[in-house]
Amino acid sequence: MSRRGLLLNALEAVVLGTVQGLTEFLPISSTAHLRIVPAFLDWEDPGAAFTAVTQLGTMAAVLIYFRSDLGRIAVAWARGLRDPQVRRTLDSRLGWYIGLGTIPIGLAGLAFQDQIETGARNLWVIGSAMITLGLALLYAERKATRKRTVGDIGPKDAAIIGCAQACALIPGVSRSGSTMTAGLLIGLTREAAARYSFLLSIPAVVLSGLLELGKIGDGGGVGAAPTFLATVLAFIVGYASIAGLLKFLAHHSTMVFVAYRVALGSLVLLLVASGVIAATP
Repeated sequence: MSRRGLLLNALEAVVLGTVQGLTEFLPISSTAHLRIVPAFLDWEDPGAAFTAVTQLGTMAAVLIYFRSDLGRIAVAWARGLRDPQVRRTLDSRLGWYIGLGTIPIGLAGLAFQDQIETGARNLWVIGSAMITLGLALLYAERKATRKRTVGDIGPKDAAIIGCAQACALIPGVSRSGSTMTAGLLIGLTREAAARYSFLLSIPAVVLSGLLELGKIGDGGGVGAAPTFLATVLAFIVGYASIAGLLKFLAHHSTMVFVAYRVALGSLVLLLVASGVIAATP
């Protein structure tokens, strides 16, 4: 096992698993926090593989939380292949839209895999992305009509949100942040944007995590035991985070996340510029 794997002890796994669970569904970038927190605490970067696999814990939370919705969507999509009337139902259409929205991030992930795992984890990139997406979310909040529901989503909307999700391959952008921003810009309510964001994230994150599983415990990765512990914690904390965020967005704006993103991004850039923390792992 590498020195990095040895250094990622139980305490670090607990901290990073909790961080993953708390930040995966908030529009503040879990990937960025799994890079920033170790940098602030003078720990080694756990790496892109660790990040992807711990996301499987939070994806398990989504699968369980939305199991009824996902079951209906899967059944309606399958029936719709044979029955045109079923194909017009919301659940059947959502199945197609989730597939359509996954294509951009799949293609971008394959094309830029090396950059994602290495150069994109630079804290200059992460800090700048935190601020940029924060300002984009602020713009969306100001311009959003918030009159449309998930049932109003069409193919064009699905493609737009899917392209926005692809931007989340840049650490610091945030998968939920980018898709919720796009959802607000096309007129969705905050709760509808968040709900669709959760559903859309499942195929991309599950496939990414499964592809990275083989790298855990190899010569350059984090050990299997701390990764497993962190993934379990990410699931527990993530499940609670889903319910909390949906409840919060039903009555509040995303301005608290805008402020947090800009403040943290600015702090990261300041600390890197002053030499307090290193920009690269």
